[in-house]
Amino acid sequence: MSFTVAVIGRPNVGKSTLFNRLVGKRLAIVDDTPGVTRDRREGDASLADLSFRIFDTAGLEDIFDDSLQARMRRQTEQAVAGADVALLLIDGRAGVTPTDTHFANWLRAQNVPVILGVNKCEGNQGEAGRLDAYALGIGEPIALSAEHGQGLDELYEALLPFAEAARAREKAAGGGDIDGFVDSGEEADDAVIADRPLQLAIVGRPNVGKSTLVNRLLGQDRMLTGPEAGITRDAIASEWEWQGRKIKLIDTAGLRRKGRVGEKLESLSAADTARAIQYAQVVVLVIDALQPFEKQDLTIARNVVDEGRALVVAVNKWDAVTDKNATLGLIRDRLQTSLQQVRGVPVVSFSALTGHGVDRLMPQVDRIFEIWNSRVPTGALNRWMTAMLEGHPPPMGTHGRRLTIRYATQIKSRPPTFALFSSTAVKLPESYLRYLMNGLRDSFGLDGVPIRIVTRSRKNPFV
Repeated sequence: MSFTVAVIGRPNVGKSTLFNRLVGKRLAIVDDTPGVTRDRREGDASLADLSFRIFDTAGLEDIFDDSLQARMRRQTEQAVAGADVALLLIDGRAGVTPTDTHFANWLRAQNVPVILGVNKCEGNQGEAGRLDAYALGIGEPIALSAEHGQGLDELYEALLPFAEAARAREKAAGGGDIDGFVDSGEEADDAVIADRPLQLAIVGRPNVGKSTLVNRLLGQDRMLTGPEAGITRDAIASEWEWQGRKIKLIDTAGLRRKGRVGEKLESLSAADTARAIQYAQVVVLVIDALQPFEKQDLTIARNVVDEGRALVVAVNKWDAVTDKNATLGLIRDRLQTSLQQVRGVPVVSFSALTGHGVDRLMPQVDRIFEIWNSRVPTGALNRWMTAMLEGHPPPMGTHGRRLTIRYATQIKSRPPTFALFSSTAVKLPESYLRYLMNGLRDSFGLDGVPIRIVTRSRKNPFV
């Protein structure tokens, strides 16, 4: 990207709405409730012929203790420090508040240029607030309406010098879509998938250490963490590289049981997490070692499997466990009994807080991703099918004759999906499908990933 823009301002002035407008997608959760955004979110934005990186930040609060609001403020400060230009947004309808004045003064002390935007100016409703904004003394205010897309031409003119400066730097030096999810690759060819970053989603119940794990993997305090449950609200993606492989690491909001989700914001967060699972390739389910595999953990795991994603179970807070063998045995037993459709899911134990054992996670992610992408040659598959049919023939069909399977082929990977061709496309009983799936896992090393089997009939040439 040519240059970076940090959108900052007090809570509920429309920063996330403007962020969504410029990236062209509803990536950030937007609601009338103040303080919805907590972590800083990044995205690839465009405005006419300008392309740039944009940061959506939490609302600035004048708090400097160890509270959640103070930690949010530090995240915003990091975004400003890494930006080429800061876009200070105020609410035109509310006018200039003492908080706006305070942070305008703070921005003047930072080593970053500032553009002043006055949002919610549709229909000249914020004109009085725009005129008041001159008193901030940080340049001519731009009248904007992020909701309706007004004033973007003036914003373009204000950003143009930074784009030209960035082009000049690139010329002198010789020289994806992070938060927008891309397709997980179910239908893409292998060459395209090889060039894309691996999309890795971190999911789990609230307060199990997902954001702490993401920070540990990234090697920086990228995500907001703390003892409070439910800090993360958006699904935040970060670019990362592990052993030369590009990774899109997605931190998600904690998922509670549906019956306990009452607030609108939590519903939006849960939908954002479900979307992250849908577009991921590998999903790491983080569970609490002190409360291993509660019912909600198994519900999340089933959702991942039903979406056809590769699954890795990460057992966090392992340093606090006294009887490690008994706990690990309990976890494996629950997986075996409750997730029979995905046998052999890898389990990794570690402490994200201390970092002990975290290095064992990514090798398992890489291994399960390769299995998820694997293809079985048709010849070997049909030799295997012949042996399976001889060992245990299909049951009788409703027409009183035994079902016959002519041949089998793998129709796609991600996840491995197989088609069985017979004279009549009768759905096989679940017990026989499990027999075939277990045989596929044993014979072709497909442990730990979902397997799909469909039956198809050959066309009758006389019809």
